[in-house]
Amino acid sequence: MRLPSMSQPFLLAPIAECPPGPPGAQVRLAVLGARGVGKSAMIVRFLTKRFIGDYEPNTGNLYSRLVHLDGDHVAVQIQDTPGCIQVQEDCVQVLDSLSRCVKSAEGFLLVYSITDYSSYQSIQPLYQHIRKVHPDARTPIIIVGNKADLLHARQVQAKEGLQLANELGSLFLEISTSEDSQGVCDVFQYLCKEISKLQHAGSTDRRRSSIIPRPKSPNMQDLKRRFKQALSSKVK
Repeated sequence: MRLPSMSQPFLLAPIAECPPGPPGAQVRLAVLGARGVGKSAMIVRFLTKRFIGDYEPNTGNLYSRLVHLDGDHVAVQIQDTPGCIQVQEDCVQVLDSLSRCVKSAEGFLLVYSITDYSSYQSIQPLYQHIRKVHPDARTPIIIVGNKADLLHARQVQAKEGLQLANELGSLFLEISTSEDSQGVCDVFQYLCKEISKLQHAGSTDRRRSSIIPRPKSPNMQDLKRRFKQALSSKVK
């Protein structure tokens, strides 16, 4: 699957606390993936439009940004998660360490590097973990194959990423964070719009459920009939 009306994709991450805003004007995103796939580079690319190739391993930085989305200002929180996801025996324990981040986020970007097959293998367990925390299939998740400019070192074919995304019912894109600033912004905005749609639908449902139905007006004929029945029973 591919993003409608978008050029190329981007990446997300859980975020730092944003200043409080009006209801429905805040979205929380999380970027997950193995070490070295380019999560931090993608986030910085979106925030600053600059590409920085080398980063110190992070412990889960949180970022905030006010963005213009469909005529409204939306406070976006982006969480950059530690690259500690590996396909190994203790994978479940590693995933559990991210549960708080996953629980608080409303949309997800799962990132692997096309030059690292093991990072691709970590996508499915990450996806399954998210679905355990968010059983609602509407929660938006985008799978991104990063470093698409390094074709000479490719270990994961595009068709493999697309096949996995189809199996999981997710969107899929390949991008190059180093060469495609607009693609990063496109994916970010697409994910924010999907979350905003869900928030709007949820607030509409809550308003409907909070409306207390007015009691029906009493039927005067029915009341008279009951009153006569009561009188007749007393007379007897």
